Amino acid sequence: MDWKNFINNESTKSYYIELKKKVMEAYNTKTCFPPYKYIYRALATCPYEKVKVVILGQDPYHEKGQANGLSFSVDCQKLPPSLVNIYKEMASDLGKNFSQDGNLTYLAKQGVLLLNSTLTVEEGKANSHAGFGWQILTDNIIKEVNKINRPIVFILWGNFAIKKSIYLNNPNHLVIKGVHPSPLSASRGFFGSKPFSKCNDYLIKNGERPIYWIKDDYERNLKDGN
Repeated sequence: MDWKNFINNESTKSYYIELKKKVMEAYNTKTCFPPYKYIYRALATCPYEKVKVVILGQDPYHEKGQANGLSFSVDCQKLPPSLVNIYKEMASDLGKNFSQDGNLTYLAKQGVLLLNSTLTVEEGKANSHAGFGWQILTDNIIKEVNKINRPIVFILWGNFAIKKSIYLNNPNHLVIKGVHPSPLSASRGFFGSKPFSKCNDYLIKNGERPIYWIKDDYERNLKDGN
């Protein structure tokens, strides 16, 4: 099993054929995000056989220069409020002060599947592609990861993501449910929830390498040849 074979298999299904038509029309007639070449970036940067963690988002950021195909990740200097809060909790949870840009590719390379439920969006219109059929595809992705029999950690923030837990019944996995990092809800339980240390504790307990959540730590580890 790999993501290329998975997508090839899905591409023969009627929902996917309609989905592809809608996406092509939207990208040909309107400004949409992420850039077309990055629609499947979450899968491209985190191969099926390397998935260790899944962090589920709703849909891409809808302003120019933000979405890069990975949930919660951006390619711009101005960080979205949800990502700012993720970094705040990361610093508190791990007991480290740090500064990071918004690009989370370094997490994907470690086996963190940064998956949005809807993979595209029209500029300035949140959830505008939610009815295209993307969620059939991404729910199937979640189901495929659930089949993996080594330990996987699913981090589900907010009611939308938590609803996806109905697909997660493999006893090898840990499901961390919590409040969404949005400024509208973060103060109601996201801060202090310690999802990053809980994730690493579970991975270590089950013989897996932990995630370097802080980019400097990841890059330092690479330089050391580990």
